[in-house]
Amino acid sequence: MTTLLIATRNAHKVGEISAILGEPFRYLTLDDYPSAPSVVEDATTFTGNATKKATELARWVGAAIPQPAFVLADDSGLEVDALAGAPGVHSARFAALDSGAAGNSPDADNNRKLLRLLQNIPAEKRTARFRCVLALVEAQSPKSKIQSLRLFSGACEGRIDFAPRGAGGFGYDPLFIPDGFTQSFAELGEDVKNRLSHRAQALAQLKAAL
Repeated sequence: MTTLLIATRNAHKVGEISAILGEPFRYLTLDDYPSAPSVVEDATTFTGNATKKATELARWVGAAIPQPAFVLADDSGLEVDALAGAPGVHSARFAALDSGAAGNSPDADNNRKLLRLLQNIPAEKRTARFRCVLALVEAQSPKSKIQSLRLFSGACEGRIDFAPRGAGGFGYDPLFIPDGFTQSFAELGEDVKNRLSHRAQALAQLKAAL
């Protein structure tokens, strides 16, 4: 069985990935490796951040995972047209940008900031999309040259509502209404979201490739 190290400690994200990819893998996360290095996500694109996480962790974990093994990293976020694509790569720490605080912001703080910035924007101009890039790298010796990088991407178009709705999901899900629906991702439930989402699209490509 192929081992897949998912480069995150976000339980929601792990659940989403494993639900879509299914049984062929043995799943590990960064919670299984407490001493794993913290990769600084300082790239200006989702592709750059996902690639950096996957390649650095693939070298670090090396022979610690029985072969065959892969590291899967993603970078994803929300792009709002009225905000020139923000929060983008800063989606997880959108509110923290104002204070300079380290680490990610609570979801509620990020949502409040987004609503504040869009408070005078009418419904027809609140278009947005979730975007995801996945990077898959084979685990290898720390001195090896990375040769197995594969990238997969997906996007889900929609709009930002005027107030959060629903108790499911995470991140900006309570505010995001995908095209063709009147409910937010947080209201639609995991089964529907896992068919529509940006991450679901990227994972479908990955699953087909594997």
